[in-house]
Amino acid sequence: MVFAHGFGCDQTMWRHVAPAFESDHRVVTYDLMGLGGSDVTQYSAERYSSLEGHAADLVALLEGLDLHDAVFVGHSVASMIGALAVARGCERIGALVMVGPSPRYIDDPDAGYVGGFGEADIAGLLESLESNYLGWSAAMAPVIAGGGEAGEELTAAFCRADPAIAADFARATFLSDNRDDLAAVGVPTLVLQCSDDVIAPDAVGEYVAASIPGSTFRKMNATGHCPNLSAPVETIAMIREFV
Repeated sequence: MVFAHGFGCDQTMWRHVAPAFESDHRVVTYDLMGLGGSDVTQYSAERYSSLEGHAADLVALLEGLDLHDAVFVGHSVASMIGALAVARGCERIGALVMVGPSPRYIDDPDAGYVGGFGEADIAGLLESLESNYLGWSAAMAPVIAGGGEAGEELTAAFCRADPAIAADFARATFLSDNRDDLAAVGVPTLVLQCSDDVIAPDAVGEYVAASIPGSTFRKMNATGHCPNLSAPVETIAMIREFV
């Protein structure tokens, strides 16, 4: 099982969940390029201007560790990174668990798509992030995580990230549109949808599940966007049921 974290975080976000699967799986956690303990000397703003660069990194990781039939568990934007790897032909992933996924954050009224944000919302978010990253982190992280200890931990994680790299990743994340890639995800997929998720509301999770052939949709009691921090027991139980 390979666990990948979301925006502004690192692999420690999975420390309450991943160990629960070590008894019957080889468990791998890793940091997305530019975050956590990754080698930032290898960072390229051009390569990571879209999620494709991170998807290519995932494929390289799977090949480097010679993993086959892996269960990829991605939180938030990382869930789409896993989906992109599969859609681009990676055969080393045998199943996907997508926690709070969103293929597009901006609403598309012409297509009847609800992403949760208007174009002005995302433009304002990116402007605020780029002008005062620490202030943005302190204000937004508790809202994203749903408050409490999870909010405090997410704030600390955001504040550890390099502001310039975080700005690049924010643009790659919040301006992405990978709706057309979902139909090419041909592996068993579990979509976990949190309650009261301000980043990926119910309509988004339902859209992802409806767009991936044969996927399973589960609504969680956990609130916020980070059940791996706020509700690890429920998260473990739902993943365990799937795998």
